[in-house]
Amino acid sequence: MGQTATKKLWGGRFTGTPEEWVDEFGASIQFDQTMAEEDIAGSIAHATMLGQTGIITEQEAAQLVAGLQALRSKLAAGQLDFTIAAEDIHLNIEQLLHQEIGPVAGKLHTARSRNDQVALDLHLYTKKQLTATIDLLQTLQTTLVTVAEQHIETIVPGYTHLQHAQPISLAHHLLAYVEMFRRDSERFQAAMVHTDVSPLGSAALAGTTFPIDRQQTQQLLGLGDNYTNSLDAVSDRDFVLEYLQSAAITMMHLSRLSEELILWASHEFQFISLSDTYSTGSSIMPQKKNPDMAELIRGKTGRVYGHLMALLTTLKGLPLAYNKDLQEDKEGLFDSAETVQACLKVMNGMLGTMTVQADRMQAATMGDFSNATELADYLANKGVPFRQAHEITGKLVLDCLTTKRNLQDLTLKELQTASAVIEQDIYTVLDPHTAVARRNSYGGTGFASVKTQLTAAKQRLGLAD
Repeated sequence: MGQTATKKLWGGRFTGTPEEWVDEFGASIQFDQTMAEEDIAGSIAHATMLGQTGIITEQEAAQLVAGLQALRSKLAAGQLDFTIAAEDIHLNIEQLLHQEIGPVAGKLHTARSRNDQVALDLHLYTKKQLTATIDLLQTLQTTLVTVAEQHIETIVPGYTHLQHAQPISLAHHLLAYVEMFRRDSERFQAAMVHTDVSPLGSAALAGTTFPIDRQQTQQLLGLGDNYTNSLDAVSDRDFVLEYLQSAAITMMHLSRLSEELILWASHEFQFISLSDTYSTGSSIMPQKKNPDMAELIRGKTGRVYGHLMALLTTLKGLPLAYNKDLQEDKEGLFDSAETVQACLKVMNGMLGTMTVQADRMQAATMGDFSNATELADYLANKGVPFRQAHEITGKLVLDCLTTKRNLQDLTLKELQTASAVIEQDIYTVLDPHTAVARRNSYGGTGFASVKTQLTAAKQRLGLAD
């Protein structure tokens, strides 16, 4: 009876006080202050509902809301100081509210637990990041479409195994990434379904005896639905995994594009030149212009992968409902959102300012035998079985390699010696520009097909044609 409770907001049952370093280990305010805006928004909705349902008086609710709005203004002005002693963003806000309006602040936590509170904050934060990421993906797609539209008839080697395969339109190559980022955007949009849900009112795990109105708080917060099971509501982090999964795939696409930009900017390729804004020099070699921003995007991909794997590992052994392990769900999400959005912005800037060396790209298709398939197709169209046409063409390529010539350098007599069906029009067929122009199957690299793809992409992005 004579023992004194600790000064923790939850300290009534405790008499001992943890050492400072233990407090620091257990605290999350160092990072979950990122959700201060969301925490205040959730508390305003909760206080409003408490007043309108009569759980607290309307005057008390008005005091709570006014105090929270004052804290929101101070937050925007950078005037809120958080302390490790208050552990997390929820208790920090409650403590600051007490300083703002006095003891009535203690009524804010009626019919609520930190378990449903943190889940709500995380939903609101993730929803905001989904919207921001989708917007950036749309901006990047728009830039890719803009660059592609300028290079429909710019010919570049197409690769398989990083070996020259067939000539293609540069626009076609860029539009492949438009498709990748479109799918990324769709994945983030799909993740919104499970994010746009309110856990508020689930309390610690079992709901509450107070006559709360969960629909009201859900609507006040602009969320699309409520969790139907309180255990699930406080322990679910699938929506965070969905963001991280989508972010990881997006980073993989950004990394692939970065790798190509790095190659294309090299001395061996010289297909593009990156703006000085997105390049750096060497501390010892004066001639260097390094594609560091592209390399950083490629490098940062690993950290986003790591955050996804870390949370999957954290969640895999957790029993229902809330466990302190879930404190580890935030830093990876915060860092991933910041990383993927920064990378999207940088990639957009790199693509929008790069210089395309069209002549260099065109020259690379002239002596690389990437038109060999055209000869095989030509023979097949003349009635030669394709397997035989493939063999004839292969032997001609071998002869050219031996004599250091290209297919288009062979005389008509030499070509006809290989196959009597070859005629003068073969030289037009072997021209890389013609080779690209003729591939107008649906989704192909032919100029007409590329224009169709561009029109479809612009319509999806809401761009004027």
